[in-house]
Amino acid sequence: MNSIELFKQALSEKRALKVISGINNLNLEKVEMVVSSAIEAKATAIDVAANEEVLSLATRLISESNSDITLFASSISAIELANAVNNFHVNAIELGNFDALYNQGITMSSIQILDIVKETLSLISSEMRSQILFSVTIPGSLAINEQISLARELEALGIDLIQTEGFVSQASNFEGARAWLNRAELTISSTLELSRNIELPIMTSSNINTTTAQFAFAAGASAIGCGSCINRLESKISMLAVISNLVEIANRNAIMISALNNSKMIQSQEISSLV
Repeated sequence: MNSIELFKQALSEKRALKVISGINNLNLEKVEMVVSSAIEAKATAIDVAANEEVLSLATRLISESNSDITLFASSISAIELANAVNNFHVNAIELGNFDALYNQGITMSSIQILDIVKETLSLISSEMRSQILFSVTIPGSLAINEQISLARELEALGIDLIQTEGFVSQASNFEGARAWLNRAELTISSTLELSRNIELPIMTSSNINTTTAQFAFAAGASAIGCGSCINRLESKISMLAVISNLVEIANRNAIMISALNNSKMIQSQEISSLV
């Protein structure tokens, strides 16, 4: 299996973990630490900025380690996303996240998201499109009915994966732990609502860590995206410990899901034998 097939298998088993280096993280030394930690801890994917220097570094590290980790390139620019595919041959692209915009008091509408998606698709050849995974972040600033509507339109466009996020406006009075718990609560609730309304797999992101990851999976996530709990750490040892813990949580979820499915199958067979 290639990396995309392995990632899709992890999605189907609800155990995918994407480590997020950060869409604005252009510090090559820090990027190298995050990417190499994700590789060594056997995360399912690593997400880096769709920046040429960053992509060159990430692809080299993956190649040198002979890893099957999936490489995501993230941006809010259609040109940068297409460039990551056409020139760097990344495995996957992610439209999002939007934190940098929120910090400027700017939010993204559904129409803007759809326009960027369509432009990106127009810049990628059909042959290359069939070889990559396209993920789109649903802005957490949208009302839940708008999120569902947008997710359905993205599903119709052939998008492969939806990523949720939390949103805390600048007017929020929350600080510290209450702020990140609020963002985690928002992204998990979005996951719960979306999982009931679309068929696409969902990746839950925004303050997902070793405490909140299990709640994301319980809400219906097929994957978790973890960034701040990793890239804010100062040592590779610390990063490896956190990522390894997250991998374990994801794997436990897959085992539990498999056990539940087997139990349901056995019950169904028992009922059929009595009919």
